[in-house]
Amino acid sequence: MNEKRVRWGLLSTARINERLIPCLQSSRRNELVAVASRSQARADEYAAQWNIPRAYGDYDALVNDADIDAIYISLPNHLHCEWAVRCANAGKHVLCEKPLALATEEVERMADAARANNVVIQEAAMMRFHPQTEFVRDLIASGTLGEMRLARGVFTFTLENESDIRFKPEMGGGGLWDVGSYCVRWFRTVLAAEPIEVFANQVTDHHGVDVCLAAQLNFENGMVAHFFSSMASFAHSEADILGTHGRIELDLPWVNLPGRDGHVNWIRTAGARGKGTFNDSAGEVEIGTQTFENANAYQDEIESMASSILDGAPPKIPLTDSWNNIAVIVALLESARVGQAIRLQALQPVA
Repeated sequence: MNEKRVRWGLLSTARINERLIPCLQSSRRNELVAVASRSQARADEYAAQWNIPRAYGDYDALVNDADIDAIYISLPNHLHCEWAVRCANAGKHVLCEKPLALATEEVERMADAARANNVVIQEAAMMRFHPQTEFVRDLIASGTLGEMRLARGVFTFTLENESDIRFKPEMGGGGLWDVGSYCVRWFRTVLAAEPIEVFANQVTDHHGVDVCLAAQLNFENGMVAHFFSSMASFAHSEADILGTHGRIELDLPWVNLPGRDGHVNWIRTAGARGKGTFNDSAGEVEIGTQTFENANAYQDEIESMASSILDGAPPKIPLTDSWNNIAVIVALLESARVGQAIRLQALQPVA
């Protein structure tokens, strides 16, 4: 007898779908059934292109299809809450592209709908599902790098299409909601802590969205995290973390490029440190690399959703985690707007 599979529908024909479609179509526990667009012609064209059995020219038709178990929402940011709630009310599980919402109040609405209909609503921050992220978190938690002092990250690209939704503030545009959200979640995840205060500077364009943003996150124990996100810079990503007894650096921290190998390099104290005048000698050190071959966090993401839906496994990203991430992003945007540090209130215990 065949194992039960999760039958999926795609809500929109956004470009990000191209990362998930091959994963769904090759998965043993997932099956891509349908796609919806705002026009039947576009839905038919897209379904033919990607070999998807059903095409709907209306979003509600997809949501109400009784043969669909779960829906991937890749709509513009400002529509995430509305359609996640509609899907939940129709008894559908939801994987919603990041950011899950644009306000913590929207996450609360989603959580209410998920509970009321006994479905999973989860944010599609794919790097959170990849074993590389867990490896870094576990390495830090082991204590072999000592107490964490500084974390840094960069996630940038160049966007020139003026009609892109990322340039529309009313749709939740801007670099922070896009690539910057990865930096915020990664710091919170691997450091296993929530910031207590944030500060940001931004460069906005004539649309009024942040095209460059530099941020600092301060933590209770004195840790500091810095990151730079941009959609007006040369494409680049990197991250590193410094502790009292070692450091980590990553060349693919957000595991956002399927098929690329990710490398976690570390150096840490292996013996007694030197006694130089400024005690700046590392002494004996251990150097190591962990390689994650052909990284595909999108595959990990949909397999994790299948485990939650079919086996009852806890979601990798609980809604409290998404609530916290959005609270931090909103505070960073406010800090950039008013030019001063913002204290964070009401964050939930770190997941």
